[in-house]
Amino acid sequence: MDSAKLWARDNCNVQRLQHAAQSLGMERLLTVKAVPYALLALGVVTLFVKHFQDNQKRPFTWLNSRPRSPDPEKPTDVNTFAEKRMKPAERPPGVWVPTNFKRPKAPPYPNWSVKETKPLPYRPFRHGPYHITMGLRSMNWDEWIELDNHYMRYHEDKRRRIAERGSKCCLTNPDPRVWAGAVELLEELSGYLSERYPSMFQATEVGIDNLVTHESFNITDLTMNGQKEDPMQLCARLVQDDLAIMFEKEDGQYYLLAGAILLAGFWRLEDKYGMGMSEIHTSGDVPGFKAKLEKGMMNFFRRVKPEGPVLRNNYFMQVDDALSWSHSIGSEDARDGIGWYSAEKNRAIQHHYFRSERQSLRRLPKSGGVVFTIRTYFHPVTEIAEEPYVPGRLASAVRSWGDDVAKYKGREQYGDVLLEYLDSKHEEQVGNGLDLEKEEEVRAYPF
Repeated sequence: MDSAKLWARDNCNVQRLQHAAQSLGMERLLTVKAVPYALLALGVVTLFVKHFQDNQKRPFTWLNSRPRSPDPEKPTDVNTFAEKRMKPAERPPGVWVPTNFKRPKAPPYPNWSVKETKPLPYRPFRHGPYHITMGLRSMNWDEWIELDNHYMRYHEDKRRRIAERGSKCCLTNPDPRVWAGAVELLEELSGYLSERYPSMFQATEVGIDNLVTHESFNITDLTMNGQKEDPMQLCARLVQDDLAIMFEKEDGQYYLLAGAILLAGFWRLEDKYGMGMSEIHTSGDVPGFKAKLEKGMMNFFRRVKPEGPVLRNNYFMQVDDALSWSHSIGSEDARDGIGWYSAEKNRAIQHHYFRSERQSLRRLPKSGGVVFTIRTYFHPVTEIAEEPYVPGRLASAVRSWGDDVAKYKGREQYGDVLLEYLDSKHEEQVGNGLDLEKEEEVRAYPF
């Protein structure tokens, strides 16, 4: 600003004004009374011109001041998200000082109905090439938990799973910090759900009531309808998501110390419980973890703040119709021999299911635990292939998997049948007049 004032002083004076007027043939109009006003007007104009000239020398960052989510398919995403959006954590590893952050109040979901509101049509795949990324994007607080008219099916599946396998699927480490984090999550869910879905949930003095299932949750006593339960198990009964909380220890690693994993399909909480983040991914043979994901993921977990929640999506294929556990890869109780190699090869397309996960990640402000919510969407391939552009785009995505990704996702067991079917549906859509040039307008990622 000081440089602009000096520039105006040197350029906005009577002599320069008179010279400009003479050059324009207007010297007679420049009376004594008009001089102050003319000087003022010329000063404003010159300051604006000076500001414009200065800004020509640097990028117009003010035009893009609102932060935007990164492209989830960009290969550099996982390595840059934390660095661009989060300040480095200055606290010692394993230490968390509670913050006073409070989640913004959620407005009621417009016209939400447990019978009528359909699941959101997540289709988180793109035409090749395929990039191994964490695929993070910023989350609006209103989007934290998604419920729809599949709620009762998920609720019943969870109720049955808790009765049959509760202690294997819902676990909370007794460490005081971890236990407090699980209770904190229960409090957060109770507050959010009663705000976002008031036709189903009602806040009470001691917790929350589910008005549809007639379940009453007491957070203080950790009970549901008077029965004491693990806090993560209580959380699981409220939502359609699976839930996990990771806590940082003194070695800087994050460990899975609390979870309610009831509908995961391909993995068991009892196998991963207590593991550090790196071991969880390497034990599961996650493609590209060491080379492309580990460093960026560690940076993200270290830096994520309570006010900065994020989302990511992924997808899998399955060759049976079981939401909770994909029995085609082996028995859930088997100690060994679980994997795609045991699945029946090239089953009929009617047995192919599209399994999509929407995950949210946020840090709890009191305990410092990082919470995953893992919502699974589960549809027959024959159903989603009727949607415009989906069969062509999905076929391209599946073909673009590298060998390691293809092995991880089991393509060898179903690829021939799946791709033949998707190709035929794509040709059918094109033959019926599908405009390929409008695909990005119709189906923007991740839909």
